[in-house]
Amino acid sequence: MTQRPETTAITSGRDGSGSLAPGLSTSTVWQTGGLDDTARRATGARLSGLYSRYSNPTVAQFEAAVAELEGAESALAFASGMGAIASVVLALCGTGSHVVAQNNVYGATLSFLQGPCRRFGIETTFVDGRVPGSFAAAVQPGRTVLVIAETPSNPRLALTDLSELGTIKGPFTLVDSTMATPLGQRPLDFGVDLVLHSATKGIGGHNDALLGVVAGERDLIDAIWGYSVMHGAVASPHDALNGLRGIRTLAVRTERQHATALHLARGLEAHPRVTSVSHPFLESHPQHSLARAQMRMGGTVIAVEIDGGTEACRRVIDSLRLVRPATSFGGPETLVCHPATSTHAGLSPEELAAMDVTEGLLRISVGLEHPDDLLADIASALDTLG
Repeated sequence: MTQRPETTAITSGRDGSGSLAPGLSTSTVWQTGGLDDTARRATGARLSGLYSRYSNPTVAQFEAAVAELEGAESALAFASGMGAIASVVLALCGTGSHVVAQNNVYGATLSFLQGPCRRFGIETTFVDGRVPGSFAAAVQPGRTVLVIAETPSNPRLALTDLSELGTIKGPFTLVDSTMATPLGQRPLDFGVDLVLHSATKGIGGHNDALLGVVAGERDLIDAIWGYSVMHGAVASPHDALNGLRGIRTLAVRTERQHATALHLARGLEAHPRVTSVSHPFLESHPQHSLARAQMRMGGTVIAVEIDGGTEACRRVIDSLRLVRPATSFGGPETLVCHPATSTHAGLSPEELAAMDVTEGLLRISVGLEHPDDLLADIASALDTLG
């Protein structure tokens, strides 16, 4: 029976035991049936019952749930979103490889591509993903191995056209869809090869699971797994258990947080100290039509630009009473961060400018509090600027 994603979030990732709560498999190693059985498990792809770095039953349930939500054949979990990014890039690329990536990506992703990857001889060309045709134009036939996009982007919430990305032939295409979650968009439906999440964020949803995950065709995921067991950034079964719990409520949380985010975005646009607000479903977003075409929901984060730079942002954050200063997003509490001095603090002024990360930018992760309480708290803090 064809079912909607909200239902799949409830039915997916179950082991057939009849238990409504997933079991926690804490074992790191299992007794085998002897030499031949050990050899079979040690040389097979992703076989359980040997060693937890190769496969773990609880982690496998989480992977199966994400794969089903994304409409993928398979998924692979990691210890963090950066563990997923690093493992995918290093599994597919080597010395002399070429990568195309958008310039407005998560700060740690940018640092990884410009740091370790460059040292390993992996060259990256950065493009503005908002410009039509920019990814395809930067591909070097026969040399480009991977194209990386992040949509919506962190922290400015710029979009990449998934249909355009899915038509690129030759290199593998990867979309970091953390900001959207599988309930917001499904990049694989547009022909993209791999979709990646920092499941620490919206998928886990409770600020208590450190997880990354990538989904796609089984053969490609198995190839990445072959490298990942050497890289070692494997997911903890404890975090996978919390990730599964998060998936069960993903739909209702995301719908509520998306609606509140849009409510806040519309309300803050009218404040005299706010120069701009960004949310993909906000009518003033420059890519609003694209967001409506490729997303089911616009996400749970808004970007707010205020007058006065870093000092004004400091005063606003210090005046907040309900919204909490913290650097993650996707959880039940509404959080605010100043990207220029936190999530993107390690970047150069030129890199910050390319990503449009200004001193007056605040990123607000919208939680589950009442929308009017949040709007009143933020507006009151803004009013302290005079």
